[in-house]
Amino acid sequence: MAKRPTIKQIAEQCDLSLSTVSLALRNKPGIPPETRQRVLETAKALDYRTKPAHNGNGKHHLTHIGVIVKSQPDDIPQANPFYSQVLAGIELACRQHRLNLLYATMPVNQDNVPVEMPRLLIEDRMEGLLLVGAFVDETLTHVLGRKQVPVVLVDAYSQTNEYDAVVSENFQGAYQAVSHLIQNGHRQIGLIASHPYSYPSLLERRRGYLQALQDHHIAETYIADCALDKEKAFDAATELLRQHPKITALFGCNDEVAIAAMRAAQSLNRRLPDDLSVIGFDDISLAEHVVPPLTTMKVDKIGMGQLAVETLLRRAAGGPETASTTTAIRPRLIERDSVRKIIE
Repeated sequence: MAKRPTIKQIAEQCDLSLSTVSLALRNKPGIPPETRQRVLETAKALDYRTKPAHNGNGKHHLTHIGVIVKSQPDDIPQANPFYSQVLAGIELACRQHRLNLLYATMPVNQDNVPVEMPRLLIEDRMEGLLLVGAFVDETLTHVLGRKQVPVVLVDAYSQTNEYDAVVSENFQGAYQAVSHLIQNGHRQIGLIASHPYSYPSLLERRRGYLQALQDHHIAETYIADCALDKEKAFDAATELLRQHPKITALFGCNDEVAIAAMRAAQSLNRRLPDDLSVIGFDDISLAEHVVPPLTTMKVDKIGMGQLAVETLLRRAAGGPETASTTTAIRPRLIERDSVRKIIE
């Protein structure tokens, strides 16, 4: 693999001192315009990438940002019904702000904890980073700390609150979804695809389910603990419905597992929505095309990506001393045909 170009190579080609080249690359005063232009043209020809420019207070001007998206076995982020839309929003915002976008995936385990670091995190090519869908554990925190560039988490979480983040309002969204089922007369309501040690977003949706039942004085809970996986959700929903045939409604922690639960119900000859109502979360494109079309909580995924870029730009302009913020995008109920009103 070819070595990355250095300041020394630029200096040699321009017949200038290292200090002059360094000042020119960092846009410092005292360098003649023609010299600065010669340095920049040589750097571009060598594909030299400068470190983030700053004003002395840690504030950065961004031109190259990285986006690293979690990837699980057999999961291509560009084809993922949720993250493909988030990426579309990021790309749109980068075009609007004339930002160059560097892309990589990061393998994670079933709890979204990184199991391998992408080269983009090791190489010194980006001036800001969007981390999508992964959990920032101790190892990744250490790696990010060494990069010393602005970082924004997108549908991602960390052990600390030191990063800016853009996430879904998971608790309120789940609370509204389950409340919608209750308002339609359902009292025997199941939850599909979470467990007590789930990823933070799923724990919040689980908590929203439990809180909605409690606030409506419903004591019975029916929870199918499993990973957020279509096939595992199918098996878990099948077993739950077999054990508790009186269940009249299910809340899936995302649309893919909700659709898997619909398939499970149909395999048990449960008619939808006459015998069983189902509601999901996210509003992926498939949700409106299944039979019956899925009622769900819509997350503005493109907006999430755009907002993440805006947040990164604000962080870069504000510097590291600015307090970190978390922006939660509130889901919106989309009523389709998978929820039936029970008339008592």
